[in-house]
Amino acid sequence: MNGKKYSVVIAGGGSTFTPGFVLDLIKSQDKFPMRQLKFYDNDAERQKKIGEAVKIIMKERAPQIKFSYTTDPKEAFTDVDFVMGSIRVGKYHMRSLDEKIPLKYGVNGQETTGPGGMAYGLRSIPAIIQIIDWMQEYSPNAWMINYSNTIAIVAEACRRLRPNAKVINICDMPIDDMDRMAAICGLNSWHDIDFNYYGLNHFGWWKEVRNKKTGEDLMPKLKEYVKDHGYWVGGEYDKNTEASWEATFKKVADDYKMDPETLPNNYMQYYYFPQYEVANADPKHTRTDEIREHRQKIVFGECERIVKAGTAKDNIWDISGLHSEYIVDIIHAIAFNTHEKFLANCPNNGAISNMDPDSIVEVPALFGADGIQPMATGKAGRFQRGLMMEQQTCEKLVVDAYVEHSYQKMLQAFALNKTVPDASVAKKILDDMIPVNAPYWPELK
Repeated sequence: MNGKKYSVVIAGGGSTFTPGFVLDLIKSQDKFPMRQLKFYDNDAERQKKIGEAVKIIMKERAPQIKFSYTTDPKEAFTDVDFVMGSIRVGKYHMRSLDEKIPLKYGVNGQETTGPGGMAYGLRSIPAIIQIIDWMQEYSPNAWMINYSNTIAIVAEACRRLRPNAKVINICDMPIDDMDRMAAICGLNSWHDIDFNYYGLNHFGWWKEVRNKKTGEDLMPKLKEYVKDHGYWVGGEYDKNTEASWEATFKKVADDYKMDPETLPNNYMQYYYFPQYEVANADPKHTRTDEIREHRQKIVFGECERIVKAGTAKDNIWDISGLHSEYIVDIIHAIAFNTHEKFLANCPNNGAISNMDPDSIVEVPALFGADGIQPMATGKAGRFQRGLMMEQQTCEKLVVDAYVEHSYQKMLQAFALNKTVPDASVAKKILDDMIPVNAPYWPELK
């Protein structure tokens, strides 16, 4: 430990994930000591609901840490060491449209994949670039850890538009899969696993999974289990898992059959089986509706309860969450230069030997005070490389569309995507998305 105490701002203070992250930060003061925590959000009303509850949590659990929330960028981004990017441009209203517009035309509607994911990515680019600029202006030595979607598109925009910025783009979804692998193998958590993984964001494969302590190859055991059960663990492990996620983890059994030499990221089902996804979707009631009915109500209800009671005793976030624990591990590694191994979305530069250097890939990397050092993962399989080339071209075309204000490039991105059956359908989806995204997208000409 270097004796320093850190200042953190969460950009997206009104996120439903924020209270859980704060509780894990508080619990981790022995490994990541803090002097200040700030929230920033452009939605003052939403942030206040979270912020007032967190104010009570901080007073009770960590009074030594100064806490504030604001809508003023200068106040938020001045005197910080880490910026945590947790924004959703357009909030759940736009996510709902990302899901429902494609389904109207028989195309999978999903937050980060297909046309919905590309629409979300285009909305996110200017907001993330603005946050980077505020960070560089007010706290030029800070690091930004971004987990705002659509990660691959945002990372490509960062590569082109802010190539020297201290930004690391991450995703916790593979960690969820690996935690399930650990449970399947009788281990405590994903921390007990060593791995070789490669791909794009929400689009990848494990080449190797080992017991970190003994070096035992866990792939044979995992393959035998996954071919029948996917990543569904069941029992106590999955007692709180929602039905839609249960279906997702079980569907991995079919994903695995596409290449039994590797283990897939659970998101591959959206690319392998897009019509299955459409057939099992309700165009009038999508994942966003589930979140509004469950997580959003629960989180804001709990915040209201805490404020009314004046205490955060026995709150719902006292059990640590995998997502927030992972982020705390990452900022600890950077702050204390531990060079621990996590996953990053970054320019390839040889990490996957048969992909272009400027491809944004998701690969293992060592995290330290100087940022990340991506690790070599070897060659992508022919099947995987073909899928990756198609998908990453879509992502690059979206950034082209942003930079050039190009309708043509956005149409090409939609038409090329594996989830879209042909260009005429791509055009219908895009033409429906343009007016509803007018407050967020550049004008496409």
